[in-house]
Amino acid sequence: MLNYLALLPTLPLVGFLILTAFGKSLSKRSVVAIGVGSMALAAMLTIGIAIHFLSAPPPGHVFEQHLWTWFQVGDLAPGFSLYLDALSLAMILVITLVGFLIHLYSAEFMRDDDAYARFFAYMNLFVSLMLILVLADNLLLLYLGWEGVGMCSFLLIGFWYKKPENSKAAQKAFIVTRVGDTAMAIGLFLLITQLGTLDIQELGVRASEKWPVGSGMAVAAAALLLGGAVGKSAQLPLQTWLPDAMAGPSPVSALIHAATMVTAGVYLIARTHALFALAPVVLTAVMLIGLLTQLTAGISAVHQRDIKRILAYSTISQLGYMFFALGVSSNGAAINHLMTHACFKATWFLAAGAVIIAVNHEHDIFKMGGLGKKLPVLFWTMFFAGCGPFFSKDGILAEVWFSDTGGPFLWLLGLFGVFVTSIYLFRLLFTVFLGPLKNDVHWKPGLAITIPLVILATGSVVGAIVEYPRLLGYHPYATGTEAAHASPYLHAAIGKIAVGVALAGIYVAYRLFVRHKHYEAGEVVVPHITLRMRRLFAAGWYFDRAYHAAFVVPFQATSRFLRSELIDRGYDAVVALVQTGHRQIRRSQTGRLRWYAAGIAVGAVFCLGAVLL
Repeated sequence: MLNYLALLPTLPLVGFLILTAFGKSLSKRSVVAIGVGSMALAAMLTIGIAIHFLSAPPPGHVFEQHLWTWFQVGDLAPGFSLYLDALSLAMILVITLVGFLIHLYSAEFMRDDDAYARFFAYMNLFVSLMLILVLADNLLLLYLGWEGVGMCSFLLIGFWYKKPENSKAAQKAFIVTRVGDTAMAIGLFLLITQLGTLDIQELGVRASEKWPVGSGMAVAAAALLLGGAVGKSAQLPLQTWLPDAMAGPSPVSALIHAATMVTAGVYLIARTHALFALAPVVLTAVMLIGLLTQLTAGISAVHQRDIKRILAYSTISQLGYMFFALGVSSNGAAINHLMTHACFKATWFLAAGAVIIAVNHEHDIFKMGGLGKKLPVLFWTMFFAGCGPFFSKDGILAEVWFSDTGGPFLWLLGLFGVFVTSIYLFRLLFTVFLGPLKNDVHWKPGLAITIPLVILATGSVVGAIVEYPRLLGYHPYATGTEAAHASPYLHAAIGKIAVGVALAGIYVAYRLFVRHKHYEAGEVVVPHITLRMRRLFAAGWYFDRAYHAAFVVPFQATSRFLRSELIDRGYDAVVALVQTGHRQIRRSQTGRLRWYAAGIAVGAVFCLGAVLL
């Protein structure tokens, strides 16, 4: 079964090629058969690969499949090769299983769209490139998938490109993530020049042999890779593209935010952890970036009114938790939260999309209400799915407490983030589904929407009970000196406090948005906060304004200045000089032979004089 690993990215790629070539002539049923069917086959193949991989001894087993040598330049000969271990197995399970359920949901959600085939073609290509990214055995092939998912995000966010705001959102996502991608590309050049390889496993070995811990080269390489991860996973300071990415259809939001693109940065750091371990200062930066991102994004989520923007800021915040864990070298806790979050966030985005359609495309949660009785499946799936991430966060917080680079203070800040998360999630849930009915329900979801929601919600609940990465054999956790002497019961208790804090946040949300109706018309939880601060939080801490002033305005001013073709004026001056000289010389061409003879005589006198002198 493992020998069929190459089929995994191939199946959705074939679906993309067929839909691109023949999509306009295919019926919608045929489009679903190809687009959803290719993902169903990929999901079944992934399950088979997982069963075979886990049953094969010994522990720590890996599987490598070399397909061909991509190119060879001197000693550099990167292969088109795939690498399967417990980490990449966890990722392909998320990508194919969650991706298939999102495709199934899309079959009903997008059925009235004229570009039905184009939508599934883009979705299939997105999944195929993400699979290449996580299965690549070298950073060059990983970078191919990395840039590919960036291209697909541009296509899918701007899917309804006839609306100017959608095109602008797609451009913003593409440009902002290019900043991180450029840093990553420079990092690849540095690695190949210093270590002579881009093979991920070999990089760790050579770096450990050549670079001491904390060396400048190790710090530079890790920092450049971190730049790429920050861009793709929408962390500070490159997080501004993700809220605007809500311009795409809801299934696109679910796919980008849950199963594919934004998890790429988390995967990159976990996969290249051997390089980051040689740069402790960069790991500290990872931790601090994650902590600040989850706090700032969580506070912004509390102040949003648009149902999808709340979930967008939630995604940024939850990715911050994963970076928080990676920064204390607890990769297992980060991947556990990634897998649970994938089920949870896919459920909430898909359910939110169904809610929006049901209330005639209304996005403002304060114009909704009482939908729990009309749409009970959406309410209960969101409710149960929303519980899962709090249990996966307790592992992160316990690791932060006991890690050498963490401690009680950082644990306390992370705990505050849990409190904020529970408030904004259940603020959304209570406002939309409880209270009096404010909107007529014009549509109810069918089985193609209900089944994925139920399965994904179940996956989130199961993730709260078991740790998915441990089931797959992936459990690299932080090993701080304090943790080595700590009781496992104390370790568990420190983490479980997060669940209690989450329950407290849910109660606060209930009191504010269910019991006290005078808060339901506003977007703020804290009643005494100033209007200026509310605007700051709602606008995402004014990062967009700052970037607009620092980069967009100067660029536009420069463009206007250069619109007058300043550089061309120099060339125009040369042309004018030549034309003037031509006109003066032309005046000497009179056609009178005596003037020509006199001119020759005068010229001869000057030449003779010059020779004699």
